[in-house]
Order: sequence, then C-alpha cells, then structure tokens
Amino acid sequence: MKKLLGWIGKGVAAAVGVVLLYQLWIFAHVLWWIDHNPGSTAFMAAGLARQQEKNPDAELRRQWVAYERISIHLKRAIVAAEDAKFIDHDGFDVEGIQKAVEKNLKKGRLVAGGSTISQQLAKNLFLSGERSFIRKGQEAVITLMIETTWSKRRILEVYLNVIEWGNGIYGAEAAARRYYRSSATNLSRDQAAQLAAMVPNPRWYEHHRDSRTYQRRVALIKRHMGSARVPR
Repeated sequence: MKKLLGWIGKGVAAAVGVVLLYQLWIFAHVLWWIDHNPGSTAFMAAGLARQQEKNPDAELRRQWVAYERISIHLKRAIVAAEDAKFIDHDGFDVEGIQKAVEKNLKKGRLVAGGSTISQQLAKNLFLSGERSFIRKGQEAVITLMIETTWSKRRILEVYLNVIEWGNGIYGAEAAARRYYRSSATNLSRDQAAQLAAMVPNPRWYEHHRDSRTYQRRVALIKRHMGSARVPR
C-alpha cells in the first residue's frame, strides 16, 4: 500500500511539474512579446492546418502594422464592439462574466464567455477555440500574465494584428486590403465598423455581410464608436 501511495505521489508531483513548466513556457513568450511581435498564434496554426486540408499550398495572409499606423476608427470600433471597458478593467469584465455565468447555468453548458479583449488575445495566442472550464481557467491565467506585463496600447496593438478576419486573413492590414483594397491606416469610420462587426464570426461574415444580423451589428457599433476610449 505504501509503495502504491508512493507511486501515486510521484505521479502527482510529475504532473504538477509539467503544468508549472508549461506555465513558465507561456510566461516566457508573454515577456518576449512585450517588445517583439508574434510570428504566429495558436489560432493561426489551426487556421492554416484547416486550409491546407483542402489545399496543401495554402498560405495565410497577414502583415504586421504598428499601432500608430492603424486607423483610429478601427481602434474605436473594435473597443466599442468587443470590450467597452477595455481601458478601465484589469483583464476581466466582472459584470460581463456574471451575465455569461447566468447564461451558461441556464443552458447547462458553456455558451457564453463574457470575454474581454485581453482574454480573447490570451486565447488567440496560445489556446484552441474549444469551450471548456479547463480552457477558461488557463485563459484566465494567461490574461493575468498579459495584463500584468503589457500596456493597454500593446494589448490592443497585438490583438488588432493577430485576430482572424476571414479564411486565412489575419490582422487589420490584411483585412483592409482584402475587403477595401486599402491599408489599415486609411480605413474610414464606416469601413472600421464593418470590420469590427465581423470579429465574432469572421469566416461566416466574409461571405454574408448582407445579412440583417451583420447590418444591425454595424449600425450598433457606429452608434457607440464616438464614446469608445482607446490607448494613445
């Protein structure tokens, strides 16, 4: 019995060690990306694999653009659409989380996350798109790492450069060129609202921007863009 308990103890210790090493690996990346731009993300890798199943030669479209070269309209549109309290919170919108928990309990499963831009970025950089309580827990840990070490400006800069805007389209510059043959710098107020409205389901909206749901979302974002506060 003692021998069995000893093996169990060693197994638990080994598992804890692996988890801690993984957290250190993530934290090392978070620190590196304070002033180095991510070359890829977990979501990009998954998107490329998905595309290459149909076309082995498929490539992602993306081009990094500095924060100051991204249209102020897009910054405001994204904050208005995704996280109105972005400037003020420490990574988590408590009210939004409470509403999400109530919705999840009502449905009996994870259907809503109440995620902030910081949480979405944490998931995008390191995790999969699956919904589970374990993944949400890891997302929270990474969010704390990012919020503790990055400025709000850096968080929004990276977010705008890595999020998906259609099949194989990642970041504001690639999105601006794909949909408007423009640059992220020159996006107008209307174009910014249209791009922000795509974020929840970019691969679907890429081909359904005439849907009523999308058009209503665009109109709502435009109404709130003027009051959206973004980092300078």
